[in-house]
Amino acid sequence: MAEAYIVEAVRTPVGRRKGGLGAAHPADLGAHVLKELVARSGIDPATVEDVVFGCLDTVGPQAGDIARTAWLAAGLPEEVPGVTIDRQCGSSQQAVHFAAQGVLSGTQDLVVAGGTQNMTQIPIAFASRQAAEPLGLTEGPYAGSEGWRARYGDQPVNQFHGAELIAKKWGITRRDQEEWALRSHQRALRAIDEGRFTRETVAYGDVTVDEGPRRDTTLEKMAGLKTVVEGGTITAACSSQVSDGAAAMLLASERAVREYGLTPRARVHHLSVRGEDPIRMLSAPIPATAYALKKSGMSMDDIDLVEINEAFAPVVLAWLKETGTDPDKVNVNGGAIALGHPLGATGVKLMTTLLHELERTGGRYGLQTMCEGGGQANVTIIERL
Repeated sequence: MAEAYIVEAVRTPVGRRKGGLGAAHPADLGAHVLKELVARSGIDPATVEDVVFGCLDTVGPQAGDIARTAWLAAGLPEEVPGVTIDRQCGSSQQAVHFAAQGVLSGTQDLVVAGGTQNMTQIPIAFASRQAAEPLGLTEGPYAGSEGWRARYGDQPVNQFHGAELIAKKWGITRRDQEEWALRSHQRALRAIDEGRFTRETVAYGDVTVDEGPRRDTTLEKMAGLKTVVEGGTITAACSSQVSDGAAAMLLASERAVREYGLTPRARVHHLSVRGEDPIRMLSAPIPATAYALKKSGMSMDDIDLVEINEAFAPVVLAWLKETGTDPDKVNVNGGAIALGHPLGATGVKLMTTLLHELERTGGRYGLQTMCEGGGQANVTIIERL
């Protein structure tokens, strides 16, 4: 049976909104991790067969197939192509899936997966607004579709509404969310202080560590914030941060490992993607995880570490309730509430952290999942070697 191996993985520190990475061109962020990936792995970059990058809001500096732009901005060989994909927040996790599938199919031997995003320069959904407004289209992607209205009516379709629906369905209180958010900051700060992210990150200029975690945050401060939706439970403290960053990963076949003398660090054990209610939107990691475990013949008892993207605290808390997973092996170094969520880069960022933490702790299997626009979720299970 063919295998897809993870040879190397690296990320920038994540910059907070208008922080140390805010002025960086997103292609340069991508180029930075690509150059480091090539240097760390020792490969001849001309042997790479494709560069698959995730990125949302591909307008302005993020337009024009930024996977290709980032590779060329890194000074790497012109004969290597690139493709940019958008599966919303799961874009670079899907990039890993496409790269691994190319290797597993036997049609490719060496593929780079990654992602880049500068949300300081291009806020979420900015691209769709910029494209729509000159045409007089101001009601979003679903308005005007007879088929959509027949199926889902006029229900609001946005992440805040979805997060509130999850909180209500699973009985998750504001206090529950704030306690998880505080834990996220505390875990992230511990990881930074202990140097857990040192191996997986490459400094970008003066930015050497993740900028998001707050040392001064408390439950009392969180309790004083206004909710995003009137009468709701979600506040900024329980939501992922607007962020900038990039990450990249090298995947190789058995033939490439032998021919180029590479040392695999992990193998892709399972990959899948599932969807569910697009109105609730953010709860798809629950059925997606169940599907992945069934298809792989595993249970959560087999999984040593979990990375689930903290788009909002209810996403993780509902998943924990449904799966019965021990919280002590979930987002052990903090999540997006503390560390940030640079959209198109987050999938590979999380997998990079998962790989390094499995190596640090000696764990065998790690599972990664994240909610995505449209009510979708990728699941990847990797095995440390």
